Amino acid sequence: MSKKAKQIAIYGKGGIGKSTTTSNLSAALSKMGYKVMQFGCDPKSDSTNTLRNGTYIPTVLDTLREKGSVNAHDVIFQGFNGIYCVEAGGPSPGVGCAGRGIITAVELFKQQKIFEELELDYVIYDVLGDVVCGGFAVPIREGIAQHVFTVSSGDFMSIYASNNLFKGIKKYSNSGGALLGGIIANSINKNYSRDIIEDFAARTKTQIVQYVPRSITVTQSELKGKTVIESSPNSEQALVYKDLAARIAAHEESKTPSPLELDELRQWAASWSDKLLALEEIVAADSGVVSI
Repeated sequence: MSKKAKQIAIYGKGGIGKSTTTSNLSAALSKMGYKVMQFGCDPKSDSTNTLRNGTYIPTVLDTLREKGSVNAHDVIFQGFNGIYCVEAGGPSPGVGCAGRGIITAVELFKQQKIFEELELDYVIYDVLGDVVCGGFAVPIREGIAQHVFTVSSGDFMSIYASNNLFKGIKKYSNSGGALLGGIIANSINKNYSRDIIEDFAARTKTQIVQYVPRSITVTQSELKGKTVIESSPNSEQALVYKDLAARIAAHEESKTPSPLELDELRQWAASWSDKLLALEEIVAADSGVVSI
């Protein structure tokens, strides 16, 4: 009997570092000896770029439009350390639903039993988390992913997107939907950012899985078209991603979060604004700076 892959969905607001985090997670898991597939579910189709020296690969939807049918093997490309790379793709510009690529690609791979054939240990879905579209909820709604993680900073719009994701998880939790593993706190370099994201996690009854600092090492690596794991394997940033991979590999129990209602979220955000203003005034007074 073939083993069953552990399927994980990584969500996050556009520009938050979701694909960077996902690709480094895939790379780190592969270096731990696991067979990994990264499944890009963003219409930009650039999730797997740094696993393949900055190159784009044909997407499932583009291939389907060109050929009329798709053999899954024709849209699977190997990248760093043997990682299998797939990009679902999106519709033609201005036409159709951006989530259609996910629906089509997932169904195709399910029908052709690709995960079983390749005997994968992990399938990691990189999913855009700030678009209201049914397709992007597929890994959650259909229970395809066993565990969902969100990449979030301490910024309001990032937290807003994560809170909306939590609402979706809660909605489908009683009908076999995927559950939440926790928050990957990205670009956390200030104590106040850490305090904000920790407070949000506590109020929504979830956990912080890892803190990922903003680092120039990431920029340097991506300018080379590589992950940090490949480009700077012994750097402090690589150690952070390796620790994240170990934590996710060990993760077994996900839960239903308790998202905040919009009014609650706004009140919570306003309270943090007041706290930061007070902190700024204290710092200014201590330094002898006059604040106007």
